[in-house]
Amino acid sequence: MMKVLVVGSGGREHALAWKIGQSSLVDTVFVAPGNAGTAIDAENVDISVGDFPALLAFAKQNEIGLTVVGPEAPLCDGLVDAFQAEGLRVFGPNKNAAQLEGSKVFCKNLMRHASVPTADYRVFSDPAEGVRYVNEMFPDLDDNEVPLVVKADGLAAGKGAIVCKTREEVFQAIDLIARDRAFGDAGNQFVIEELLPGEEVSILAITDGKTILTLPPAQDHKRAYDNDLGPNTGGMGAYCPTPQVDKNLVARVEENILVPTVHTMKRGRTPFSGILYAGLMVNAQGVAKVLEYNVRFGDPECQPLLMRLKSDLVEIMLATVDRRLEEIEPLQWDPRPSICVVMASEGYPGSYEKGLPISGLDAAAAIPDVKVFHAGTKLDGETVVTNGGRVLGVTALGDSIADAKRAAYTAVKEIRFPGGWCRKDISDKATGIAIN
Repeated sequence: MMKVLVVGSGGREHALAWKIGQSSLVDTVFVAPGNAGTAIDAENVDISVGDFPALLAFAKQNEIGLTVVGPEAPLCDGLVDAFQAEGLRVFGPNKNAAQLEGSKVFCKNLMRHASVPTADYRVFSDPAEGVRYVNEMFPDLDDNEVPLVVKADGLAAGKGAIVCKTREEVFQAIDLIARDRAFGDAGNQFVIEELLPGEEVSILAITDGKTILTLPPAQDHKRAYDNDLGPNTGGMGAYCPTPQVDKNLVARVEENILVPTVHTMKRGRTPFSGILYAGLMVNAQGVAKVLEYNVRFGDPECQPLLMRLKSDLVEIMLATVDRRLEEIEPLQWDPRPSICVVMASEGYPGSYEKGLPISGLDAAAAIPDVKVFHAGTKLDGETVVTNGGRVLGVTALGDSIADAKRAAYTAVKEIRFPGGWCRKDISDKATGIAIN
């Protein structure tokens, strides 16, 4: 039997710890630093995700058989490299491969080299050059007809991609990233790319650099408010599978996007191992282009995905680390769809208060086929209190997407904390579309 360490403190890490704890190979799951939910389903360790020496020391002292790195920041900072250097098994890409998420410039250039379909783009380090490019690119368009996206090169907590529809918004985005340095060194370079029309979906895959296991498609809801209005967030909810993505489209994504990306990474001496997350835009003709890559499970896509996974996650992860993923049996999934509704703090994605008491968690958990994953929570004595912008990911299975939605929102109604709110329309985009 094995001890596993999960690094992180969000809803994704709670879902990972919960699913890992179900493995027949595992007897103890630690989470560093964890939250109030992981304290129930695992054992929390008071070590921050950035304290690499302490994480290494803990793994050695406690004979950890597998470490699973949840968030992008420690992956991009080289936590996997540090563990590998000590001969420890760790799931996730190394620092070089994690540039796929850590650097928009690296990602876009790699996709161009691999002939992966993505938005046309240009890279800049000088804001004045970016402004000049926009004026030269759209000389004849009105100021309110400039559909572009401006992206900070580095990690920016999900807020570094700014969708613009007017010339003035583009210039403001350039100023924010490259002059005001709102995202610090992440703005040393920036990308200006065309705004792609269509519907956004997520296709995640597990790969050891040779074999690729594609997971069922999911759809996140990035905007804060119903009907995709309001500011971008880390994600206000997700559901899986997505009926908008049929088996033919998944096959095309594998052939034209996932396979050439993994092969190009290998040829470029940055072999990829771990979770490859393709954020896609699918247009009305069913053509998918890559918006961005992430190098870990999405949060909140992880919650409905793992809710449906019936295979042993640890067995899959060990096969990935040992580069024998081709030996794994086809993954088994609960045929029922799943939906995750994020409950957030008042003020999110802006400033918000912490330390507010949460009630109703036991009543929500008692609803059949519901699991409440904690994200921004902590324990204050015996009381669970808020400790982040996205507080909970209320996740449910159902015989249909409508049934899963009904169960999730029934559970949401049981939970109370001052100012708590959520979107009311998670999964509505799938209503009336048959899953195939």
